[in-house]
Parts: sequence; structure tokens; C-alpha cells
Amino acid sequence: MSFVYKADPVRGAVWAELFARQMPDLPFRIWPDIGDPRQVRYLAAWQPPDDIAARFPNLEVLFSTGAGTDHFDLSAIPATLPVVRMVESGIIAGMVEYVSLAVLSIHRNWRTYLEQQCNANWQAHRVHPAASRRVGVLGLGMLGRAVLERLSGFGFDCAGWSRSPQRIEGVACHAGPEQLPAFLMRTDILICLLPLTGSTRGILSKPLFDQLPRGATLINVGRGGHLVQEDLLQALEDGQLGNAILDVCEPEPLPPGHPFWTHPRVTLTPHIASMTQPETAVEAVIGNIHRHRQGLPMIGLVDRVSGY
Repeated sequence: MSFVYKADPVRGAVWAELFARQMPDLPFRIWPDIGDPRQVRYLAAWQPPDDIAARFPNLEVLFSTGAGTDHFDLSAIPATLPVVRMVESGIIAGMVEYVSLAVLSIHRNWRTYLEQQCNANWQAHRVHPAASRRVGVLGLGMLGRAVLERLSGFGFDCAGWSRSPQRIEGVACHAGPEQLPAFLMRTDILICLLPLTGSTRGILSKPLFDQLPRGATLINVGRGGHLVQEDLLQALEDGQLGNAILDVCEPEPLPPGHPFWTHPRVTLTPHIASMTQPETAVEAVIGNIHRHRQGLPMIGLVDRVSGY
């Protein structure tokens, strides 16, 4: 049997070295060098091949090299094939760093001071305590929980919203469509960490923005498909939103001339909030292979109904 890696070949070379040390009994190949396709039992991919069932007739597990699987066409993947998303500490740490940076930059008026520097304007603005700033996270999975834990440590007034009820110490948790308005009304800085599904696509739109306090900030580190771009531009124009920090867009990259590139109230980064770290990713994948071989539930196994 063998393992095939189908993603960034530079990272793949690091994966190969780690597999050679940690699981030498499992031959490791990097796409397109797949060897005998009948021997392939495990595939890690960002974009799996279209003919996955025919190409790999004995495939036992499909691993996503990212934290989500919205880039997979699950309808083209056999229902009997387990799909496992990446759950590893490197992704969590990176996301916590990025969101903390984004929230603190808004809280401490960083964009304002950068603009003032460009104009040689020395002007101080009041520093408000973190407890006076209400932060809300859409999505209470592993990333949302980790982000809220760190932001709570700074003293921010934190709340979260998810599809189903959750309990997080020190965080006001809301659940379901009926509790979304109350969550939005109390949120000055909104962070989107939702999975992208049919029900969450386009959720960041005018109806949602209108329920936020006037001048609120949006931080989208979920997926570009969550955002209705025209509605964001209008909300910024109207002053309903004061700022937006976007790490994800649709499409990626944005085309030249797109208004987000030069908008004075939009901060844009190229989908770098969090990246899979080879060392911790390989550890997570090998751990799941062992669990699979022992007949135990794998960590990150995707529910085909919910899509995550």
C-alpha cells in the first residue's frame, strides 16, 4: 500500500521527509508520480482528481490538506470513502495570531495612525479598555473556540454564534437563526469563521450588516463565498460598517481594478491568515492513519450531510 500527496510539491517534499522518519513502512509519493494506483490507500490533496474512484480503486481515506473541504466536490467523491479535513495545531495557532492582530489593530486605531503618519499628523486618540469592545465570532468550531479563548484573555467582551448550542466558559454563546439578531446587535467587531456551505454562502450581506451596531468592523477569515461584495462596499459607503479586514475573497486573487485593492477602509491579505504546517500536519495525518487501521473514529472526519 502507499500514500499519495497532491498539493504544493515544495511542501510535499517536507511531508516526504517527515513520513520517511515517522512512518517508513508506508511508501510516500508526490503527484503525479503515483506508482501503481491499485496500491494507493491514502490520498492527501487540496484538489482531488476528478476520476478519483476509477483512478484509485482501493483508496481507503481522502485527506484534505486544508482546514475545510469546501474546495472538494463531495458529490464526485464516493459516499463510502471517508473524507477527513485537517485538524492540526499549526492551523489553529496561525489563525489565532492573525485574528488577534486584526482585532487589536481595530481596537487600537492602527489604520488611523498609519494614515496620520502619511500626513505628518501627530494626534492622539483615546485608548478604550478592551472590556468596552464587543467582539463576536461566527462559527464555534476548533478555530472559533481558540480565537475566543485568546481574545477573552485580552479582556474583550466576547460572544459566539453557531448553528447548534455550544458552551464556552466566559463567552456568551448564541445558537440558531432565532438568536442571530441578538448576537449581531451586541457585536462591534464581527469575525467570520464559518464553514462554507449552501446555508452560509452569502451570509455576510446587507441583512446581516444592518443588524450590527453602526460603524462595526468585519473580519472575514472564513471563505470568500461568505461575502456579498457589493453589499460590503455599500455598507462601507453608508457608514454602517467602519472597516473590513479580508483574508479571503472570491475569486482569488481579485482581478486588477477591483475596488477592494484601493478602498480606504478595506485591508486585504492574500489568504494567509493560517497555513497548514508540515510538521504538525504530518503528525495529525499519521495519527489518523493509525486510528483508521485500529477501527477508531478519525479526527476531522467530514459529515457529508453538513458538509464539514
